Amino acid sequence: MTDGEISENKWRRHAIRYAPLVLWTLVIFGFSTGAASMDETSRIIRPILKYLFPATPDNVINIYHGYVRKLAHFTEYSILAFFAFRAVRNSTIVFLRSWTLLVPVAIVIVVASLDEFHQSFVASRTSSGWDVLLDVSGGAVTAFLCWFFTKRLTRAR
Repeated sequence: MTDGEISENKWRRHAIRYAPLVLWTLVIFGFSTGAASMDETSRIIRPILKYLFPATPDNVINIYHGYVRKLAHFTEYSILAFFAFRAVRNSTIVFLRSWTLLVPVAIVIVVASLDEFHQSFVASRTSSGWDVLLDVSGGAVTAFLCWFFTKRLTRAR
């Protein structure tokens, strides 16, 4: 195997390890724009909610819509934590591998904070510390579950 092939394989392994994390972070920042504001998502979510709950008054549908959006916060940061855990666990950097539970949570905290900070400058969005807390909760739950099941699988072997 030549030096070029070794270097290409190393680059490919890094890309496979970190690309999902980087791409999902970009998706999150894309959601941070006005395209994912409550007015915009109501075009999709409200008709679905009206179909599922036809006799429900509009004010209750608005509440359900808010719950769906908060669940989306939790879910998108759970996915981010999963990709961060995957990248950290398989990292060639020993420091990252030794903190496989905390590094993904730290990444979630940074991305969630930057996301909410960005939303404070978007007219159709609101910024909330509660959303950061919700985002971090989703990330922490997933990071813990990944860590826990990885430990169990490692012990079982």
